[in-house]
Amino acid sequence: MKFNDFNFKKELDKAIQTAGFTEPSPIQQEAIPVVLSGSDIVAQAQTGTGKTAAFGLPLLQMMECNKGVETVVIVPTRELAIQVSDELFKFGKFLDVKTATVYGGSSYSRQIKHIQSASIIVATPGRFLDLLSKDQISIDPDYVVLDEADEMMDMGFLDDIKEIFKYLKNRKQTLMFSATMPAPIKRLAENILNTPKFITITKSEMTNTKIKQSFYVVDEHERDDALIRLFDYKDPSKAIVFCKMKRDVDRLSTYLVSQGYSAKGLHGDMEQRQREEVIRAFKSDSLEVLIATDVAARGLDVKGVSHVFNYQLPFDSESYVHRIGRTGRGGQEGVAVSIVTPAEFRSLSKIQKDVGTVIESKIVPNKSDIKDKAMDGFIADIDKQIIDESVYELIEGLKNKYDASTITFKLASMLLEKNQVKGKDKIGKSLKDIEFLLERAKKSSGRDNDRRGSRSRRPSRNRGGSSRGDSRGRDSRGGSSRGRR
Repeated sequence: MKFNDFNFKKELDKAIQTAGFTEPSPIQQEAIPVVLSGSDIVAQAQTGTGKTAAFGLPLLQMMECNKGVETVVIVPTRELAIQVSDELFKFGKFLDVKTATVYGGSSYSRQIKHIQSASIIVATPGRFLDLLSKDQISIDPDYVVLDEADEMMDMGFLDDIKEIFKYLKNRKQTLMFSATMPAPIKRLAENILNTPKFITITKSEMTNTKIKQSFYVVDEHERDDALIRLFDYKDPSKAIVFCKMKRDVDRLSTYLVSQGYSAKGLHGDMEQRQREEVIRAFKSDSLEVLIATDVAARGLDVKGVSHVFNYQLPFDSESYVHRIGRTGRGGQEGVAVSIVTPAEFRSLSKIQKDVGTVIESKIVPNKSDIKDKAMDGFIADIDKQIIDESVYELIEGLKNKYDASTITFKLASMLLEKNQVKGKDKIGKSLKDIEFLLERAKKSSGRDNDRRGSRSRRPSRNRGGSSRGDSRGRDSRGGSSRGRR
């Protein structure tokens, strides 16, 4: 299927072609026709699957684009608000559509002024509700989108969202996108949507098959050395390194800068101005490496990310999908690398099972591997190098002192010296060690499951002599405990 199969306005088609899009992603194929039909939808899809285009393109097709605010998109974070607003602006630029981005920590008056001339508002719940409840804006949108609904629930915005919808009563269509569907999100959908159509993107569609995934097993103290060695070997043009904790982001960004990399961190404790500067630098290619936490990188959409490095595995499988989805975008190939310790094998196994993919086990390259690859690159560079006429004079001068072979050897040695491999020769586990450790972890997990099963089958007696099964569903006061779980 191609985007021109949707028969969009010529201005939209032009924007799609300018963005370099040709084939719609699975969520776009499923959602766009349903949105164009006028139905409300509940779509379950991960970040990085192309959700913004999935709702943005059909809404821009239906909007009149000249009657004030027609569409409101509600998102959980400032970063995502900026990302979505930028993308919708690009899609609508030939329709002369203006977007207003609304979030906390920025000027009220400037945001209100932008809303007055906008067709689309992209907003975080807190600031948007503030503007509505204080009558600082008066809008009556036809279309409302809830993006990353489960993330907004996790951040405590559920009550704000319910309150916001009291101000948006005349909407024609409501669209909800969420990576997961916990019970509160399902109840919210029942309350604010009108007989919605449900769309679910399966696990096999969630992960981009063009992303090469691998993991390297190291001891905890080897993570830094392994990361630098993998940088040297893979030579990423633009990379994101994911850490679990903010303190790891700060420490690792300082360490990478000390090793000569153009790197900066991104996490929630940074001021909004700092975060925007870092993202802008990364987008403009003036920054080589971005080190980030999962929350800070939520919804981050940067073209040309060649590699994603998991400095540590994330807390859950969905975060893994979010992370690796930062590379391999727009039909391009990408590389996702995870640095894993034996203590993380259980998490690794769960990720592979949940995501439905096999992550390839590899060993960290040694110094000889790096040198061999550098030599191959050196030869390729020589093949491509155009001779500058000014070097003739330099070479003639050198010939007065050295023969041609010595000049060649010395110049080649100077170039190779600039690519000295740092650190110890061997880092991490061998393939044989990894196989042994994985097998041991699998057996250990099996024994744990057997023990849990045995405990669950064995009736435990309370002080009164009755088994736990006799009092199922009752709390200590005798009432039902179902609501407290």
